[in-house]
Amino acid sequence: VGASMGGMIAQLVAINHPDVTKSLISVMSTTARRDLPPAKPEAMAALMARPASDSREDRIKTGLVVVKTLGSPGYPGTEEELLEAVSAAVDRSLYDPAGIARQLGAIVAAQPRNEKLSNLRMPAMVLHGADDPIIPVEAGKDTAASIPGAKLVIEPGMAHDFTNALLPVYLKHFSEFASGVEQKAKAA
Repeated sequence: VGASMGGMIAQLVAINHPDVTKSLISVMSTTARRDLPPAKPEAMAALMARPASDSREDRIKTGLVVVKTLGSPGYPGTEEELLEAVSAAVDRSLYDPAGIARQLGAIVAAQPRNEKLSNLRMPAMVLHGADDPIIPVEAGKDTAASIPGAKLVIEPGMAHDFTNALLPVYLKHFSEFASGVEQKAKAA
């Protein structure tokens, strides 16, 4: 299971290690195909914004803009929840603009995985928010179309986040998929 850049990494794990990959769940991710729709400009602007200073307060302020811009309109986080999540993220890591740039560079430089995904034979599910402003839903559709037999789940109201309101959605889809994979494995 991987989400966003983690979904890209999970795809690579499945591609490069199919013998030990029992199943794949790619969440709000992409194949890196070049002709897919781009992120919404306001989402990219929020994601690329630099805080006014390296101070904790400025980093939290900038982080709140990001999570609100990428947040799910149908499953919004509370102000308290968002502040707690952003504060925890700021407190657990140093501010490293060069590291952020390297991550973005890795995403942009990644070669499309469609052809390699077409060789996968393990059960796969693609879960994508219908309202994702940073990785548009077409990317999720493309990912599912690239993996033979992949289950595509497009969640209305979901964007690019993990709020408490979304937790039941993730648990439902993940558990139903995992149960199906286990049942098929037992029947085989």
